[in-house]
Amino acid sequence: MNEMNVGLAIGLMIVCLFVGAGVTFLIFFLLNRKKVNAASKSADQIIKDAKVQAAHLLKNAEIDAKQTAFEVKQQTENEIRVRKGELASEEQKLSLRIQAFEAREAELHNQEKALEQKKSSLDGQIEAYKKRQAELDEKIDSIIAELEKVAGMSIQEAHDEIMARIESKMSMEIAAYIKNAEDEARETAEAKAVDLLSLACQKYAQDVTTERNVSVVALPSDEMKGRIIGREGRNIRVLEQELGVDLVIDDTPEVITVSCFDPIRREIARRALEYLVRDGRIQPGRIEEVVAKCKKEVEESSQKYGEEAIFKLGLPRINRELVQYIGRLHYRTSYGQNGLTHSMEVAYLTGIMAGELGLDVNLARRAGLLHDIGKAIDFEQEGSHVQLGAQLARKFGEPDVVVNSIESHHGDVEARSVIAHLVAAADALSAARPGARSETVETYVKRIEQLEKICKEYQGVTQAYAIQSGREVRVMVDYERVSDLEAAKLAQDIRDRIESECTYPGQIKVAVIRESRAVEVAK
Repeated sequence: MNEMNVGLAIGLMIVCLFVGAGVTFLIFFLLNRKKVNAASKSADQIIKDAKVQAAHLLKNAEIDAKQTAFEVKQQTENEIRVRKGELASEEQKLSLRIQAFEAREAELHNQEKALEQKKSSLDGQIEAYKKRQAELDEKIDSIIAELEKVAGMSIQEAHDEIMARIESKMSMEIAAYIKNAEDEARETAEAKAVDLLSLACQKYAQDVTTERNVSVVALPSDEMKGRIIGREGRNIRVLEQELGVDLVIDDTPEVITVSCFDPIRREIARRALEYLVRDGRIQPGRIEEVVAKCKKEVEESSQKYGEEAIFKLGLPRINRELVQYIGRLHYRTSYGQNGLTHSMEVAYLTGIMAGELGLDVNLARRAGLLHDIGKAIDFEQEGSHVQLGAQLARKFGEPDVVVNSIESHHGDVEARSVIAHLVAAADALSAARPGARSETVETYVKRIEQLEKICKEYQGVTQAYAIQSGREVRVMVDYERVSDLEAAKLAQDIRDRIESECTYPGQIKVAVIRESRAVEVAK
């Protein structure tokens, strides 16, 4: 019984399970069907809305397309209308140009006809001229033949005679023309030159001083001479060997003379001797020490002098080694004129004249300062100070104007700039001013004699005198042998010969004097 109940219970449970599964399936089926219906309805609504929106968009697109097409059509019509107007304007211009060309062609055709008529007329005139020329040639030949018969002279002889007379006459006229032109040019040039130089001299007013390197060393007593000579001349030999100078110890009391062509070595010797005399310890070891110290002092002082000169002139930067050479000019003299002072004076004068002419003042001063830079080494190397100076300037990269000013300030090379001419003028002015340089009597006398000798070698000269320390030459000529125009030419010839043969500072004036005198004696 129990087993039947258990089986029945199991059967009921199985039935219940199947029934529950069927109910569950039915429920899920009904729910899914409901969802499908709802989705189908939603899809139909979406499709309907999409169709409505698509129809609306299509309608709007058609409207926009029509509007765009209308605008394009309007724009195209406007452009066609503008192009038609432009083409009409171009056609009108072209028509006007064609009419102008046609008128020009007609005018040229008329001118061509007129030229042909003139050409035919000129051809006729040329033929008539040729016939007339032939007739004249025949008449001239007959006249020349008659003249040759009458004069007894050929055409060549007559030509030579006429040319000789014309040459004699024209030479006098040319001399007169040259004299008048030179007088006018001299008056104008002298006035401007005087103004320019006077202004330069006025702005650069420096006391006339003459500096000289001391070649004599004073001693406190004659006993010091013996100490300088040393035992068996040991000290003096060391001094001369270290200094490179000759020491002259003679009977002159309390004085030693230093003899050397190199001003730098002479300055070192002077300082060394003065230092040794003050110190009192004179022996070979001490001498070498003092000489080395004095050499260094001279180098330092040279650098200082060079820097001071550049500072006073207000020049831009210059190579430091070149500054050393500029300072060494302080110990160099020419006819008693200090080299550095002279170079600075030339720089000032050149700068003033350059400023008046509107040129570069700094460049002019630089050229003036360096024009004699070769004198700083002309005792050490072979060559003139002009060549050595140009080499130094090129070595340290100075401008071409400065190099040419150095090369041309004595006329060795042609001056290629206005500044080079100004440097030469300032150099002559600085050297020629009163008191700037000293000159030996022998040199002065030789120069005066040479000037007078040159003047007396010309025909017609009766007397010649060099006056104003050789700055002017007055030449007296015979009035019967030399005319006024010949006197002007004689002055030019003497001037040219003095410039080519003589060496002189500054300039020399040549005055040819011609006068006639009527002298009677009343008794």
